[in-house]
Amino acid sequence: MPDKTVPKAPSIPALAELRKDIDRIDETVHQLLMERGEIIDRLIAVKKSQETGSAFRPVREAEMMRRLVERHKGILPLDTVESIWRVIIATFTYVQAPFSAHADFSAGDALMRDSARFHFGFTVPLVPHLGAAGVVAAVSASKGDLGLIPASASAGVGPWWTALEFDAAPKIIARLPFVERADHPASLPVFVISRVADDARATDAEVWSVRVSGWSAKAAHAVNALADFIAVPDRAFDGAALLVTLPKDATLAKISDALVKAGATVRSTALVGSHATRYTVAADKT
Repeated sequence: MPDKTVPKAPSIPALAELRKDIDRIDETVHQLLMERGEIIDRLIAVKKSQETGSAFRPVREAEMMRRLVERHKGILPLDTVESIWRVIIATFTYVQAPFSAHADFSAGDALMRDSARFHFGFTVPLVPHLGAAGVVAAVSASKGDLGLIPASASAGVGPWWTALEFDAAPKIIARLPFVERADHPASLPVFVISRVADDARATDAEVWSVRVSGWSAKAAHAVNALADFIAVPDRAFDGAALLVTLPKDATLAKISDALVKAGATVRSTALVGSHATRYTVAADKT
């Protein structure tokens, strides 16, 4: 005769058991963070004998954030896991070599403060400035501080990036957010300036200071077809000062040729930094 035994329904774990699992995971996470701290402690000793300069590593941070996004799944929102990892990375960087984050609040306190706290947490001191020039001056006078400046043109703001043209000046080393998406909680585009070791730079996208005369809507359209840029009036050259970000498939020669064909004249160019390629996450990933 066929077995008519009704299969038992799977047992539902008790709340106490589930909470015990959560407590176990929480303790494991904490233990791993303390273990990370022990490794950082040993890293500090190694760096004292083998390495000098800022502890900030933009190329490594960009890679870490991309790997995080690529492996993430489940119900935990990407915003949450990204912010947790940003605090971990920034705090341990601060432990290695204390630094301050100088931020230009002239475009709005709330957006810049959100970006600074999301990416660097609350342990890193945040120093407000009413203008990009003050940020550049503060970072220039420091040994390893960071500067946060909106990566967009603002009314009445001059070409702050020309102060980065000199060899001894800090440079643009990153563009925030590291991971871009339409609903990012700290979506303000921000350039990070500082001094870092050459081998720590992310060089996917070069950032150039370009001064032109004969600037016009036609010239702006020509540049816009090839690269991202910020343009402000440059009275010294009766034209414009541009901050041009070149993607991998663009060159400064192509930009110059496009400007000349549009009736403009390139007066000077200077490399003022670089950063990782902008990494955009599809809506279904968030």
